[in-house]
Amino acid sequence: MKLYAKTIPQTLPDWATLVTKGADLFEVEINDEHPNFQSLLEELETEIEPGTIGVKAEDLCSRLGIEMSNRHLCQLLEQAQNLISQIATHPDYKQLLEAGYQPDLNIADAQTALTYLQWELEQK
Repeated sequence: MKLYAKTIPQTLPDWATLVTKGADLFEVEINDEHPNFQSLLEELETEIEPGTIGVKAEDLCSRLGIEMSNRHLCQLLEQAQNLISQIATHPDYKQLLEAGYQPDLNIADAQTALTYLQWELEQK
């Protein structure tokens, strides 16, 4: 798991590694299978909404002394487009289509929606 942060503490826990450091962004890789990280998650577990138990990113970052970065929407759109392309070419997805999978909305619809959003951002 990766976190993108504006600030990080001088020393990170043994289950966190600084991957890249930019002018205004730190990329931190979290070994989410490390026992110490799992213990922290258990400690921070809370009811996020009725019936949903989990850990709020805000609580985790606060405990770590990390200030999260809100990634630019353009970056997120680019990532989403890349992921959708990977899904479209994934053998399991192709197998589902061959087996008759016909959703109301498909991969092309998702790509189109993201493209429209990108165009809207570019106009502003």
